[in-house]
Amino acid sequence: MIQSVNNGGRGQAGPPDLKAVWDSISGGGGGGPSGGTVGSIVLVVALLIAAWGVLTSFYTVQPEERAVVKRFGAVVGITDPGLHFKIPFGVDQVQLVATERVLKQEFGFRTEGTRASGRTGYSSEAFEDESLMLTGDLNMIDVEWVVQYRIADPIKFLYRMREPTRTLRDISESVMRRIVGNMLGSEVLTIGRVEVQRKAREEMQLILDGYDVGIRISTVEMQDVVPPPAVQPAFNEVNEARQERERMINEAQKRVNQEIPNAQGQALRMIAEAEGYATERVNRARGESVRFTAVLREYQRVPEVTRSRLYLETLNEVLPKIGQVLVVQDGQVGPLPLLDVNRGSARSAGGQP
Repeated sequence: MIQSVNNGGRGQAGPPDLKAVWDSISGGGGGGPSGGTVGSIVLVVALLIAAWGVLTSFYTVQPEERAVVKRFGAVVGITDPGLHFKIPFGVDQVQLVATERVLKQEFGFRTEGTRASGRTGYSSEAFEDESLMLTGDLNMIDVEWVVQYRIADPIKFLYRMREPTRTLRDISESVMRRIVGNMLGSEVLTIGRVEVQRKAREEMQLILDGYDVGIRISTVEMQDVVPPPAVQPAFNEVNEARQERERMINEAQKRVNQEIPNAQGQALRMIAEAEGYATERVNRARGESVRFTAVLREYQRVPEVTRSRLYLETLNEVLPKIGQVLVVQDGQVGPLPLLDVNRGSARSAGGQP
């Protein structure tokens, strides 16, 4: 409070009393109740500022995350999981990025969490703008797939591109449409799924590396590949016809596998028999020629003896085949058995002298 001092009969204002001013604000020196309220507000504000500073001076990073620290908008570093300290009052700002977690993008369908039965729930909405594609043989096909990826570089993921996840979706859809458009519909539905997944993953990663957004593609998995509902009956008929054709081809191949070995076995048997017969005839002819040569040699040495031996050997071979010979003479009572060769053979066979 400013007081007037009487100085020689002239009124003159003196310097202000600072202590009195502070007492009037803080409620000291018998001030009114309004001064105490202001002091309490100042104290509360100071405590709030101190609490804010303490609460904003540390942060926690989870095991699957990395933290990007910015100071006045500029990136100053990346911190690992754990408890860390920073400059409070918003000077240091922290952005958490799940670098160790496998993220995914779904195309043609959406999951809605786990139901009470334990099964994964899916949205009933049809996302035909994502899944309907045109194949190389001008057929419509409904393709549903999942792209699993990880954030390899959190700084590039946050600041290299404005919307990296949206860019990933656009790249994935573009690459998948191009690959499916260069293949036949039957290949995509059956044997070509693995090739489509491999090509899609490689091409997506190549494009993302060109953009340098810090995303690493883990897998590309095709969930369901079916024709659109409008052509489903015709497609089922085509599949049944193809299965019937495959069945008939398999049966024919089975018959071929049975008949050809049998025919080959018979051919080999006939060839072996012919070769055996030829060998037998050749060996027999050679033996006869050798025998004839030996007989000729002996005949040239002793013709009479050889001639007699040959005559007797010939009779020995011919007479057993003639049978019983009977000579009948006039005036004889009964036939006289001559050259009873068979009886002699029978006695010899029976062991009689």
